[in-house]
Amino acid sequence: VMDHCDAIDFLIEHGQDGQVYNIGAGNERTNLEITEFILKALDKPKSLMTFVRDRLGHDRRYSLDISKIKSLGWQPEHNFDEAMSYTIKWYTDNRWWWERLKSGEYLEYYKQNYKRDL
Repeated sequence: VMDHCDAIDFLIEHGQDGQVYNIGAGNERTNLEITEFILKALDKPKSLMTFVRDRLGHDRRYSLDISKIKSLGWQPEHNFDEAMSYTIKWYTDNRWWWERLKSGEYLEYYKQNYKRDL
């Protein structure tokens, strides 16, 4: 998250108007690796994982070419494990921010404001 924010700030100063820049840190991980990392950080068992069949047309991987932003001089600064641990801690320390989403409370807001899009 911090690398992403830093990159946006960097592009405001150094990017060219109208250009598209991929932002990433070159930390390719599988969904399984990330899931296992999160479970371990939360001290939860792997038995909580449920394996499902891939949906039709499922992306096999998500890998960004970040050479364009790097050519401007930007480099990611944060280690994946430390940054992911920080993000997990933020979510566990700020349950108020996401618990309403899990409860469905936000749906009433969307019904009122985005009725035509639902």
